[in-house]
Amino acid sequence: MKTKILIVEDHFVEAVNLRIILDKAGYEVCSIASSYHEALAIAKNEHPDMVFLDIYLKGKQTGIDLAKVFKQQNIGFVFLSANSDRQTLEAAKMTDPYGFLVKPFREKDVLVTLDVAWYRHRQNKQLENRYKQAESEPLNEGAKLMIVTGHSMKEVVNNIKVVASSDISVLILGESGTGKELAANYIHNNSSRNVKPFVVINCAALAPNLVESELFGHEKGSFTGATDKRVGKFEQADGGTIFLDEIGELPLDMQVKLLRSLQEKEVEPIGGKKKKVDVRIIAATNRILEDEIAAGRFRMDLYYRLNVFPIQLPPLRERREDILPIAKHFMQYYARKENKDITGMTDNVTRALMDYHWPGNIRELENVMARTILLSSGPIIHSVSLPVAQSKNIGTTNVNTNKKIYENERDYIIAMLKKSGGKIYGEGGAAELMDINASTLVSRMKKLGIEKNSINSNNS
Repeated sequence: MKTKILIVEDHFVEAVNLRIILDKAGYEVCSIASSYHEALAIAKNEHPDMVFLDIYLKGKQTGIDLAKVFKQQNIGFVFLSANSDRQTLEAAKMTDPYGFLVKPFREKDVLVTLDVAWYRHRQNKQLENRYKQAESEPLNEGAKLMIVTGHSMKEVVNNIKVVASSDISVLILGESGTGKELAANYIHNNSSRNVKPFVVINCAALAPNLVESELFGHEKGSFTGATDKRVGKFEQADGGTIFLDEIGELPLDMQVKLLRSLQEKEVEPIGGKKKKVDVRIIAATNRILEDEIAAGRFRMDLYYRLNVFPIQLPPLRERREDILPIAKHFMQYYARKENKDITGMTDNVTRALMDYHWPGNIRELENVMARTILLSSGPIIHSVSLPVAQSKNIGTTNVNTNKKIYENERDYIIAMLKKSGGKIYGEGGAAELMDINASTLVSRMKKLGIEKNSINSNNS
Protein backbone atom coordinates (compact mmCIF):
# COMPACT_ATOMS: atom_id res chain seq x y z
CA MET A 1 0.00 0.00 0.00
CA LYS A 2 1.32 3.43 -0.96
CA THR A 3 2.05 6.02 1.68
CA LYS A 4 -0.68 8.67 1.58
CA ILE A 5 0.34 12.33 1.78
CA LEU A 6 -1.90 15.36 2.38
CA ILE A 7 -0.71 18.74 1.06
CA VAL A 8 -1.98 21.82 2.90
CA GLU A 9 -0.81 24.81 0.85
CA ASP A 10 -2.71 27.93 -0.23
CA HIS A 11 -0.40 28.75 -3.17
CA PHE A 12 -1.67 26.72 -6.11
CA VAL A 13 1.57 26.58 -8.11
CA GLU A 14 3.66 25.42 -5.15
CA ALA A 15 1.05 22.85 -4.15
CA VAL A 16 0.93 21.38 -7.67
CA ASN A 17 4.74 21.32 -7.89
CA LEU A 18 4.90 19.43 -4.60
CA ARG A 19 2.25 16.99 -5.81
CA ILE A 20 4.21 16.27 -9.01
CA ILE A 21 7.36 15.51 -6.97
CA LEU A 22 5.47 13.13 -4.66
CA ASP A 23 3.58 11.40 -7.52
CA LYS A 24 6.85 10.84 -9.35
CA ALA A 25 8.42 9.31 -6.22
CA GLY A 26 5.55 6.82 -5.85
CA TYR A 27 3.53 8.42 -3.06
CA GLU A 28 -0.26 8.70 -3.09
CA VAL A 29 -1.36 12.32 -2.71
CA CYS A 30 -4.72 13.23 -1.14
CA SER A 31 -6.74 16.20 -2.25
CA ILE A 32 -4.93 19.52 -1.78
CA ALA A 33 -6.24 21.78 1.01
CA SER A 34 -5.75 25.53 1.30
CA SER A 35 -7.37 26.26 4.67
CA TYR A 36 -7.70 24.92 8.20
CA HIS A 37 -11.25 23.57 7.86
CA GLU A 38 -10.67 22.14 4.39
CA ALA A 39 -7.61 20.27 5.63
CA LEU A 40 -9.51 18.77 8.59
CA ALA A 41 -12.32 17.60 6.32
CA ILE A 42 -9.92 15.93 3.87
CA ALA A 43 -7.95 14.31 6.69
CA LYS A 44 -11.15 12.90 8.18
CA ASN A 45 -12.24 11.37 4.84
CA GLU A 46 -8.91 10.28 3.33
CA HIS A 47 -6.80 9.36 6.41
CA PRO A 48 -3.34 10.59 5.37
CA ASP A 49 -0.17 9.03 6.78
CA MET A 50 1.79 12.29 6.63
CA VAL A 51 1.04 15.97 5.97
CA PHE A 52 3.03 18.72 4.26
CA LEU A 53 1.70 21.76 6.09
CA ASP A 54 2.12 25.41 5.14
CA ILE A 55 2.30 27.77 8.11
CA TYR A 56 0.27 30.59 6.58
CA LEU A 57 -3.13 29.52 5.18
CA LYS A 58 -6.33 31.11 3.96
CA GLY A 59 -8.49 32.29 6.83
CA LYS A 60 -7.73 33.20 10.44
CA GLN A 61 -6.30 29.85 11.52
CA THR A 62 -2.73 28.93 10.62
CA GLY A 63 -0.79 25.77 10.02
CA ILE A 64 0.33 26.01 13.65
CA ASP A 65 -3.29 25.61 14.76
CA LEU A 66 -3.74 22.70 12.38
CA ALA A 67 -0.55 21.04 13.59
CA LYS A 68 -1.94 20.85 17.13
CA VAL A 69 -4.93 18.89 15.86
CA PHE A 70 -2.80 16.53 13.78
CA LYS A 71 -0.57 15.91 16.77
CA GLN A 72 -3.58 14.82 18.83
CA GLN A 73 -4.61 12.51 15.99
CA ASN A 74 -1.09 11.04 15.79
CA ILE A 75 -0.65 12.19 12.19
CA GLY A 76 2.91 13.22 11.37
CA PHE A 77 3.50 16.56 9.68
CA VAL A 78 6.26 18.58 8.04
CA PHE A 79 6.04 22.36 7.90
CA LEU A 80 6.33 24.37 4.69
CA SER A 81 7.33 28.02 4.95
CA ALA A 82 9.02 30.81 3.04
CA ASN A 83 10.52 31.98 6.36
CA SER A 84 13.39 30.37 8.24
CA ASP A 85 13.88 33.00 10.96
CA ARG A 86 14.19 32.13 14.63
CA GLN A 87 10.63 33.11 15.49
CA THR A 88 9.18 30.81 12.82
CA LEU A 89 11.41 27.94 13.87
CA GLU A 90 10.40 28.38 17.51
CA ALA A 91 6.70 28.39 16.63
CA ALA A 92 7.17 25.25 14.54
CA LYS A 93 9.25 23.52 17.17
CA MET A 94 6.57 23.96 19.85
CA THR A 95 4.23 21.69 17.88
CA ASP A 96 6.89 18.97 17.56
CA PRO A 97 6.94 18.57 13.75
CA TYR A 98 8.86 15.86 11.92
CA GLY A 99 10.59 18.37 9.69
CA PHE A 100 10.69 21.85 8.25
CA LEU A 101 10.90 22.49 4.50
CA VAL A 102 11.88 26.02 3.47
CA LYS A 103 10.54 27.40 0.19
CA PRO A 104 11.59 27.31 -2.59
CA PHE A 105 12.39 23.60 -2.29
CA ARG A 106 14.03 21.16 -4.66
CA GLU A 107 12.84 17.63 -5.38
CA LYS A 108 15.76 16.23 -3.40
CA ASP A 109 14.91 18.42 -0.40
CA VAL A 110 11.32 17.19 -0.39
CA LEU A 111 12.22 13.50 -0.57
CA VAL A 112 15.00 13.72 2.03
CA THR A 113 12.73 15.60 4.43
CA LEU A 114 9.95 13.06 3.92
CA ASP A 115 12.39 10.20 4.52
CA VAL A 116 13.52 11.80 7.80
CA ALA A 117 9.90 12.43 8.82
CA TRP A 118 8.96 8.79 8.24
CA TYR A 119 12.00 7.66 10.23
CA ARG A 120 10.97 9.82 13.17
CA HIS A 121 7.32 8.77 12.97
CA ARG A 122 8.22 5.07 13.09
CA GLN A 123 10.62 5.58 15.99
CA ASN A 124 8.05 7.53 18.01
CA LYS A 125 5.59 4.67 17.69
CA GLN A 126 8.21 2.31 19.12
CA LEU A 127 8.60 4.55 22.16
CA GLU A 128 4.91 4.83 23.08
CA ASN A 129 4.92 1.93 25.54
CA ARG A 130 8.44 2.51 26.87
CA TYR A 131 7.41 5.46 29.05
CA LYS A 132 4.97 3.25 30.95
CA GLN A 133 7.74 0.77 31.77
CA ALA A 134 10.60 3.16 32.48
CA GLU A 135 9.62 4.25 35.99
CA SER A 136 10.02 0.73 37.35
CA GLU A 137 13.24 -0.13 35.51
CA PRO A 138 16.57 0.54 37.23
CA LEU A 139 19.64 1.74 35.37
CA ASN A 140 22.18 -1.06 35.06
CA GLU A 141 25.52 -1.22 36.86
CA GLY A 142 27.25 0.82 34.20
CA ALA A 143 25.03 3.82 34.92
CA LYS A 144 24.84 3.97 38.72
CA LEU A 145 27.49 6.66 39.06
CA MET A 146 24.97 9.33 38.06
CA ILE A 147 23.98 11.26 41.16
CA VAL A 148 20.31 12.23 41.12
CA THR A 149 18.20 13.65 43.91
CA GLY A 150 16.26 16.49 42.27
CA HIS A 151 13.14 16.28 40.12
CA SER A 152 14.71 17.77 36.96
CA MET A 153 17.42 15.11 36.76
CA LYS A 154 14.98 12.32 37.62
CA GLU A 155 13.10 13.25 34.46
CA VAL A 156 16.35 13.12 32.49
CA VAL A 157 17.13 9.67 33.89
CA ASN A 158 13.64 8.51 33.00
CA ASN A 159 14.19 9.72 29.43
CA ILE A 160 17.49 7.85 29.32
CA LYS A 161 15.78 4.65 30.40
CA VAL A 162 13.05 5.17 27.81
CA VAL A 163 15.41 5.74 24.89
CA ALA A 164 18.23 3.38 25.84
CA SER A 165 16.68 0.13 24.66
CA SER A 166 15.75 1.53 21.25
CA ASP A 167 18.11 2.32 18.39
CA ILE A 168 16.92 5.82 17.61
CA SER A 169 19.09 8.90 17.35
CA VAL A 170 19.48 11.04 20.46
CA LEU A 171 20.41 14.72 20.65
CA ILE A 172 21.76 15.81 24.05
CA LEU A 173 21.53 19.54 24.72
CA GLY A 174 23.11 21.51 27.52
CA GLU A 175 25.78 23.94 28.55
CA SER A 176 29.43 22.99 28.64
CA GLY A 177 30.24 20.88 31.70
CA THR A 178 26.72 19.54 32.32
CA GLY A 179 27.72 15.94 31.60
CA LYS A 180 26.63 15.35 28.00
CA GLU A 181 29.25 12.67 27.35
CA LEU A 182 28.38 10.98 30.64
CA ALA A 183 24.70 10.90 29.62
CA ALA A 184 25.66 9.42 26.24
CA ASN A 185 27.67 6.77 28.04
CA TYR A 186 24.67 5.93 30.22
CA ILE A 187 22.49 5.46 27.15
CA HIS A 188 25.06 3.19 25.55
CA ASN A 189 25.58 1.18 28.75
CA ASN A 190 21.83 0.60 29.04
CA SER A 191 21.39 -0.41 25.40
CA SER A 192 21.65 -3.74 23.63
CA ARG A 193 24.90 -2.42 22.12
CA ASN A 194 26.74 -2.15 25.45
CA VAL A 195 29.19 -4.96 24.63
CA LYS A 196 30.23 -3.16 21.43
CA PRO A 197 32.39 0.00 21.09
CA PHE A 198 31.40 3.42 22.35
CA VAL A 199 33.36 5.80 20.10
CA VAL A 200 33.61 9.49 21.01
CA ILE A 201 34.31 12.21 18.45
CA ASN A 202 34.79 15.83 19.46
CA CYS A 203 33.75 17.62 16.27
CA ALA A 204 35.20 20.91 17.53
CA ALA A 205 38.66 19.35 17.82
CA LEU A 206 38.81 17.97 14.26
CA ALA A 207 41.00 19.79 11.74
CA PRO A 208 38.76 20.89 8.82
CA ASN A 209 40.90 19.10 6.23
CA LEU A 210 40.86 15.83 8.19
CA VAL A 211 37.21 15.61 9.27
CA GLU A 212 36.14 13.26 6.46
CA SER A 213 39.14 10.99 7.00
CA GLU A 214 38.52 10.88 10.76
CA LEU A 215 34.85 10.01 10.38
CA PHE A 216 34.88 7.73 7.36
CA GLY A 217 38.53 6.69 6.92
CA HIS A 218 40.79 6.66 3.86
CA GLU A 219 42.81 4.27 1.73
CA LYS A 220 46.58 4.39 1.46
CA GLY A 221 47.67 6.88 -1.19
CA SER A 222 44.20 8.39 -1.58
CA PHE A 223 45.60 11.89 -1.03
CA THR A 224 48.92 13.58 -0.29
CA GLY A 225 50.10 12.44 3.12
CA ALA A 226 47.93 9.31 3.23
CA THR A 227 50.87 6.97 3.79
CA ASP A 228 48.73 4.33 5.55
CA LYS A 229 45.16 3.14 5.49
CA ARG A 230 42.94 4.68 8.19
CA VAL A 231 39.81 3.04 9.57
CA GLY A 232 37.27 5.79 10.25
CA LYS A 233 35.44 6.29 13.53
CA PHE A 234 32.14 5.08 12.06
CA GLU A 235 33.69 1.79 11.03
CA GLN A 236 35.39 1.48 14.43
CA ALA A 237 31.98 1.88 16.09
CA ASP A 238 30.30 -0.79 13.93
CA GLY A 239 27.73 -2.60 16.07
CA GLY A 240 28.05 -0.01 18.82
CA THR A 241 27.43 3.67 19.44
CA ILE A 242 29.11 6.76 18.05
CA PHE A 243 28.96 9.95 20.09
CA LEU A 244 29.30 13.15 18.04
CA ASP A 245 30.13 15.76 20.64
CA GLU A 246 29.87 19.46 19.69
CA ILE A 247 27.96 18.53 16.51
CA GLY A 248 27.26 22.23 15.95
CA GLU A 249 30.93 22.73 15.07
CA LEU A 250 30.84 20.33 12.10
CA PRO A 251 31.51 22.11 8.76
CA LEU A 252 28.55 22.39 6.38
CA ASP A 253 30.09 20.19 3.68
CA MET A 254 30.60 17.42 6.23
CA GLN A 255 27.05 17.85 7.50
CA VAL A 256 25.86 16.82 4.02
CA LYS A 257 28.07 13.73 4.00
CA LEU A 258 27.06 12.82 7.55
CA LEU A 259 23.37 13.05 6.67
CA ARG A 260 23.91 10.82 3.63
CA SER A 261 25.75 8.28 5.76
CA LEU A 262 22.95 8.24 8.35
CA GLN A 263 20.28 7.77 5.70
CA GLU A 264 22.07 5.04 3.74
CA LYS A 265 23.71 3.40 6.78
CA GLU A 266 27.03 3.21 5.01
CA VAL A 267 30.34 5.03 4.81
CA GLU A 268 32.64 5.73 1.90
CA PRO A 269 36.32 6.01 2.87
CA ILE A 270 38.32 8.50 0.82
CA GLY A 271 39.65 6.58 -2.18
CA GLY A 272 37.74 3.45 -1.16
CA LYS A 273 34.44 1.66 -1.70
CA LYS A 274 31.22 2.09 0.22
CA LYS A 275 30.76 -0.09 3.30
CA LYS A 276 27.68 -0.85 5.33
CA VAL A 277 27.94 0.12 9.01
CA ASP A 278 25.57 -0.48 11.91
CA VAL A 279 25.95 2.35 14.40
CA ARG A 280 23.70 4.20 16.77
CA ILE A 281 24.07 7.98 16.71
CA ILE A 282 24.12 10.14 19.82
CA ALA A 283 24.97 13.79 19.19
CA ALA A 284 25.47 16.67 21.61
CA THR A 285 25.90 20.41 21.48
CA ASN A 286 25.99 23.43 23.76
CA ARG A 287 24.86 25.63 20.87
CA ILE A 288 21.29 26.64 20.11
CA LEU A 289 20.90 24.80 16.82
CA GLU A 290 17.82 26.78 15.80
CA ASP A 291 20.02 29.90 15.81
CA GLU A 292 22.68 28.04 13.81
CA ILE A 293 20.06 27.01 11.24
CA ALA A 294 18.73 30.56 10.92
CA ALA A 295 22.31 31.81 10.44
CA GLY A 296 22.95 29.21 7.72
CA ARG A 297 25.59 27.33 9.73
CA PHE A 298 23.63 24.12 10.34
CA ARG A 299 21.50 22.08 7.98
CA MET A 300 17.85 21.82 8.89
CA ASP A 301 17.50 18.29 7.47
CA LEU A 302 20.40 17.06 9.61
CA TYR A 303 18.89 18.77 12.66
CA TYR A 304 15.62 16.91 12.26
CA ARG A 305 17.44 13.65 11.57
CA LEU A 306 19.37 13.95 14.85
CA ASN A 307 16.63 15.57 16.95
CA VAL A 308 14.45 12.44 17.12
CA PHE A 309 14.77 12.20 20.89
CA PRO A 310 16.19 15.36 22.50
CA ILE A 311 17.45 15.26 26.09
CA GLN A 312 18.01 18.60 27.79
CA LEU A 313 20.56 18.53 30.63
CA PRO A 314 19.87 21.33 33.12
CA PRO A 315 22.80 23.46 34.33
CA LEU A 316 23.99 22.84 37.88
CA ARG A 317 22.57 26.17 39.09
CA GLU A 318 19.09 24.82 38.23
CA ARG A 319 19.56 21.55 40.17
CA ARG A 320 20.87 22.94 43.43
CA GLU A 321 19.66 19.97 45.46
CA ASP A 322 22.30 17.90 43.65
CA ILE A 323 25.27 20.20 44.38
CA LEU A 324 26.26 18.76 47.78
CA PRO A 325 25.73 15.07 46.85
CA ILE A 326 27.89 15.58 43.75
CA ALA A 327 30.51 17.51 45.75
CA LYS A 328 30.66 14.69 48.35
CA HIS A 329 31.01 12.12 45.59
CA PHE A 330 34.03 13.98 44.18
CA MET A 331 35.39 14.51 47.71
CA GLN A 332 35.37 10.76 48.33
CA TYR A 333 36.72 9.95 44.87
CA TYR A 334 39.70 12.34 45.03
CA ALA A 335 40.41 11.51 48.69
CA ARG A 336 40.84 7.86 47.68
CA LYS A 337 42.90 8.89 44.68
CA GLU A 338 45.23 11.03 46.83
CA ASN A 339 45.23 8.41 49.61
CA LYS A 340 43.84 10.89 52.14
CA ASP A 341 41.42 10.21 54.98
CA ILE A 342 38.94 13.03 54.36
CA THR A 343 35.44 12.39 55.65
CA GLY A 344 33.52 15.68 55.56
CA MET A 345 33.36 19.46 55.26
CA THR A 346 32.36 22.34 57.52
CA ASP A 347 29.05 24.22 57.31
CA ASN A 348 30.89 27.24 55.92
CA VAL A 349 32.24 25.13 53.07
CA THR A 350 28.84 23.62 52.27
CA ARG A 351 27.27 27.10 52.31
CA ALA A 352 29.96 28.40 49.95
CA LEU A 353 29.33 25.51 47.56
CA MET A 354 25.58 26.12 47.64
CA ASP A 355 25.87 29.91 47.24
CA TYR A 356 28.14 29.70 44.19
CA HIS A 357 26.44 29.76 40.78
CA TRP A 358 28.70 27.21 38.96
CA PRO A 359 28.95 28.65 35.43
CA GLY A 360 31.23 25.73 34.54
CA ASN A 361 28.66 23.25 35.87
CA ILE A 362 29.66 19.75 37.05
CA ARG A 363 33.07 19.95 35.39
CA GLU A 364 33.88 23.07 37.40
CA LEU A 365 32.62 21.47 40.62
CA GLU A 366 34.83 18.45 40.00
CA ASN A 367 37.87 20.68 39.39
CA VAL A 368 37.16 22.65 42.57
CA MET A 369 36.84 19.50 44.68
CA ALA A 370 39.98 17.95 43.16
CA ARG A 371 41.95 21.11 44.00
CA THR A 372 40.41 21.32 47.48
CA ILE A 373 41.34 17.71 48.31
CA LEU A 374 44.88 18.28 47.09
CA LEU A 375 45.27 21.28 49.44
CA SER A 376 43.52 19.72 52.46
CA SER A 377 45.53 18.17 55.28
CA GLY A 378 43.00 17.07 57.92
CA PRO A 379 39.91 14.82 57.93
CA ILE A 380 37.55 17.80 57.57
CA ILE A 381 37.61 20.38 54.74
CA HIS A 382 37.64 23.86 56.31
CA SER A 383 37.97 26.02 53.19
CA VAL A 384 37.22 25.81 49.49
CA SER A 385 38.78 27.87 46.74
CA LEU A 386 36.10 29.36 44.47
CA PRO A 387 36.67 31.86 41.63
CA VAL A 388 34.30 34.46 43.11
CA ALA A 389 36.11 34.30 46.43
CA GLN A 390 39.33 35.04 44.56
CA SER A 391 37.76 38.05 42.88
CA LYS A 392 38.80 40.26 45.85
CA ASN A 393 42.31 40.03 44.50
CA ILE A 394 41.25 41.63 41.22
CA GLY A 395 39.44 44.58 42.73
CA THR A 396 35.90 43.21 42.77
CA THR A 397 33.56 42.26 45.56
CA ASN A 398 32.94 38.79 46.94
CA VAL A 399 29.75 36.84 46.28
CA ASN A 400 26.71 38.35 47.98
CA THR A 401 24.49 35.60 49.36
CA ASN A 402 21.57 38.04 49.64
CA LYS A 403 21.53 38.45 45.87
CA LYS A 404 19.65 36.16 43.55
CA ILE A 405 21.64 33.45 41.79
CA TYR A 406 21.53 35.14 38.38
CA GLU A 407 22.76 38.42 39.92
CA ASN A 408 25.78 36.67 41.40
CA GLU A 409 26.44 35.02 38.05
CA ARG A 410 26.21 38.37 36.27
CA ASP A 411 28.67 39.94 38.73
CA TYR A 412 31.07 37.03 38.31
CA ILE A 413 31.03 37.17 34.50
CA ILE A 414 31.61 40.93 34.53
CA ALA A 415 34.49 40.44 36.98
CA MET A 416 36.10 37.85 34.71
CA LEU A 417 35.62 40.07 31.65
CA LYS A 418 37.31 42.92 33.46
CA LYS A 419 40.16 40.65 34.49
CA SER A 420 40.64 39.54 30.88
CA GLY A 421 40.40 43.10 29.59
CA GLY A 422 37.15 42.31 27.83
CA LYS A 423 38.63 39.39 25.92
CA ILE A 424 36.26 36.41 25.62
CA TYR A 425 37.98 33.90 23.36
CA GLY A 426 41.44 32.35 23.36
CA GLU A 427 44.31 32.33 25.82
CA GLY A 428 43.73 34.64 28.76
CA GLY A 429 40.12 35.22 27.73
CA ALA A 430 37.25 35.22 30.19
CA ALA A 431 36.06 31.80 28.98
CA GLU A 432 39.46 30.28 29.79
CA LEU A 433 39.52 31.96 33.22
CA MET A 434 36.08 30.51 33.97
CA ASP A 435 36.97 27.11 32.51
CA ILE A 436 33.93 27.07 30.22
CA ASN A 437 33.33 26.98 26.48
CA ALA A 438 33.43 30.45 24.87
CA SER A 439 30.10 29.89 23.09
CA THR A 440 28.52 29.06 26.46
CA LEU A 441 29.88 32.30 27.91
CA VAL A 442 28.52 34.34 24.99
CA SER A 443 25.12 32.66 25.44
CA ARG A 444 25.08 33.45 29.18
CA MET A 445 26.10 37.07 28.48
CA LYS A 446 23.14 37.43 26.10
CA LYS A 447 20.73 35.93 28.62
CA LEU A 448 22.00 38.16 31.43
CA GLY A 449 22.11 41.31 29.28
CA ILE A 450 25.88 41.79 29.54
CA GLU A 451 27.29 43.94 26.74
CA LYS A 452 30.94 43.39 25.97
CA ASN A 453 31.27 47.06 25.00
CA SER A 454 30.48 48.03 28.59
CA ILE A 455 33.67 46.34 29.84
CA ASN A 456 35.83 49.15 28.42
CA SER A 457 37.96 47.07 26.12
CA ASN A 458 38.85 46.82 22.47
CA ASN A 459 39.65 43.10 22.69
CA SER A 460 37.40 40.30 21.48
